[in-house]
Amino acid sequence: MHITRSGSQPSGKGPDDWFSGIVRIDPLFSAPDPARVAGASVTFEPGARTAWHTHPLGQTLIVTFGLGWIQRDGGPVEEIRPGDVVWFAPGEKHWHGATATNAMTHIAIQERLDGKVVDWLEKVTDAQYGGG
Repeated sequence: MHITRSGSQPSGKGPDDWFSGIVRIDPLFSAPDPARVAGASVTFEPGARTAWHTHPLGQTLIVTFGLGWIQRDGGPVEEIRPGDVVWFAPGEKHWHGATATNAMTHIAIQERLDGKVVDWLEKVTDAQYGGG
């Protein structure tokens, strides 16, 4: 058994290469091998979002606060609210973030494949984001 105490892991700024706007990442857990699961709480200020990306083994988002937008490649921008749970399939190109006027926090859970949980792609343009 291992307990990770609240506040024992520092918050971090979402890297500019992977995010647009102000994003805070709070690590929650990263299970040791042979387990592969990792999770973080991610807070997006209004207008902030991820770049397009994929996950080799998929990703689950659990919205805990605010109002957000998500989009999979080729699909519409969709609204997400607290209590919503989103599943992105392995390799599914997508982005997620806050709406233009509201912050949003979600817990992101994904699994490592060969040490990797995400493949980052191009940034979401303002025109793509504004489609919400």
